[in-house]
Amino acid sequence: MNTDTQRNSRRRSTTNGSAHAAEARHRAARLRKGALALLTFMAAVIITSCARMGQPDGGWYDETPPRITGSSPADKSINVKTRKIGINFDEYIQVDNPTEKVVISPPQIETPEIKAAGKRIVVEIKDSLKPNTTYTVDFSDAISDNNESNPLGNYTYTFSTGDHIDTLEVAGYVLNAQNLEPIKGILVGLYSDLSDSIFTRQPMLRVSRTDSRGKFIIKGIATGKSRIYALSDADNNYIFNQKSEQLAFNHDIIEPTFKPDIRQDTIWRDSLHIDHITTTGYTHFLPDDVVLRAFTEEQTERYFIKADRSDEHYFTLFYTYGDKELPVVKGLNFDADRDLRVEPSLNQDTITYWICDTALVNSDTLRMTVLHNVCDTAGVLHPQTDTLQVLAKVPHARRMKLQAENQKKWEKEQRKRKERGEPYQTIMPDLTLEPDYDVPSQLDPDKNLAFIMPVPIAEIDTAKIHLYQKIDTLWYKAKYLLGEKPGTPRRYELVGEWEPGAEYSLEIDSAAFTDIYGRVAKAEQFGFNVYKLEDYATLMLSLTGMAGKPCLVQLLNKQGYVVRQIATTDATAHFFYVHPGTYYLRLIEDDNDNGRWDTGEFATRRQPEAVYYYPKAIECRAKWDVTETWSPHALPLFQQKPNELVRQKADKQRQQLKHRNAERAAKLGIEIPASVLGQSRK
Repeated sequence: MNTDTQRNSRRRSTTNGSAHAAEARHRAARLRKGALALLTFMAAVIITSCARMGQPDGGWYDETPPRITGSSPADKSINVKTRKIGINFDEYIQVDNPTEKVVISPPQIETPEIKAAGKRIVVEIKDSLKPNTTYTVDFSDAISDNNESNPLGNYTYTFSTGDHIDTLEVAGYVLNAQNLEPIKGILVGLYSDLSDSIFTRQPMLRVSRTDSRGKFIIKGIATGKSRIYALSDADNNYIFNQKSEQLAFNHDIIEPTFKPDIRQDTIWRDSLHIDHITTTGYTHFLPDDVVLRAFTEEQTERYFIKADRSDEHYFTLFYTYGDKELPVVKGLNFDADRDLRVEPSLNQDTITYWICDTALVNSDTLRMTVLHNVCDTAGVLHPQTDTLQVLAKVPHARRMKLQAENQKKWEKEQRKRKERGEPYQTIMPDLTLEPDYDVPSQLDPDKNLAFIMPVPIAEIDTAKIHLYQKIDTLWYKAKYLLGEKPGTPRRYELVGEWEPGAEYSLEIDSAAFTDIYGRVAKAEQFGFNVYKLEDYATLMLSLTGMAGKPCLVQLLNKQGYVVRQIATTDATAHFFYVHPGTYYLRLIEDDNDNGRWDTGEFATRRQPEAVYYYPKAIECRAKWDVTETWSPHALPLFQQKPNELVRQKADKQRQQLKHRNAERAAKLGIEIPASVLGQSRK
């Protein structure tokens, strides 16, 4: 090949190579462009999908609870020897708070292991299996799916170590004895041993826990007679052995039975419309209305807790329970008879000793012996002498420093006032007694005025306390009585003959009150009016079936607090001077006629005093007389308390999940697909 030919050949080769390279570059560019477009599209899809997830029309909700596909051993198996149970589901599940919600009967001393993994729950029993015994694993509402937390409902797995399954059930409610509040999560159990002491000696035979409504269902019960108890089991031994544990018992003997029955189930098309009603046969187990009134026993054992001197002016002795005899205090560095003023609480479980001697107030340490009645290790009350050294919380040196600082602040303020040409003082005034005067601007005719003193009073000069009533345009002296309210130290009440609609003036001169340290109260003046009769309603109540029984009838406000209480034995209660508003009624059978509700005691088989609620609100209007007839025994206790007063509300998760697809369909103006509707009705 000649040189020109070679040159042309190289030129063509170069040209062809350049063309191929260009074509390759073009293809690569097109691929990059296509890939970029694809990535942009995918990103848009992802962003759109993410955006649609929170939208009400982003898809149909899963309203189907998880379904059990099998278990090992099979549910209701007999002659079971294994302590490990596996339960399978058709979707991923979760178990909420198994240590509290899942209850195994017979009760387990060693806590069983309960785990949820994927679509499976594994229960491993640690205690040895009892022979010829029906076991139940009550999951309550603990099982739900991972997607929407749709609860499975009350599910119970059952097996037997013997050749048959015990299938009887007992149901009922546990309520707080004092206020009929449903108690959630309390343990409820049966004993086949009918002796009274079994509750304190052996663990329960069959157990369950109450739900948010206070309802319980004990399953897997054998035929025969039983007694039923409830227990807030603090030490997890299924035995009542601590007085601090809340408990309930029933005098009745339980004998479970059953009967065939039918029920009607309502199928809803949406939250407002019924699709249809079905009738279903079922086995009705009885009794299903057992009511247990739970209470905590009064702590009657008396122990000395501590001596405290949080304020330099007094010290306090604290006990777990009161005693009819006050402690005898003998001072080792002071004269107790001369220097102390005793101020016991109403039941004498807290005794405050005010230090009258100002020199002794400045002492940081009080040494004394105290002779008091306390219980020994066996719970027997006997006299005991203890030597105490009571220290002031704030030492005298610190108090003096604070006093000097306050003195400097006062002097500085007086200098500033002097420089500004304002009135000033040269001598710091002595501290004065500052009572808390409870004198409202508007007074009910059946109420009184109250004076609460910060320290004990040494002298009251009633000649310096003046009460006036305005009649027409003139003021006239009005009669009154002044005295200390029993059981409430340092609270004085001024009792007057209050005329509805009248105007009054209370004038207190300086030094009307003098405390034990010689400090006097300054002058005060208060003006107030008494409500007119037309401002009130009157409520007249008749009680059915309560004649001759001492009762306390309480008028409650919307928050459930007592605003008025009447003691009666003639089955009537009249509430006068009732302010307009919404009220509720509670009744206490005051068996011992002591004017208060009393708790129960298991050792003596004494139930707490019975409490009832009027089941509806009462509207009181000004100038109106309201008459009501109430039969406290007409409704079961668990149906009495008005829902507005119930603080332990029933769980509402199922209601929140129920009709979301129907609501979505209504918003979109479409029908729920049959497939989705069918799933939600499973």
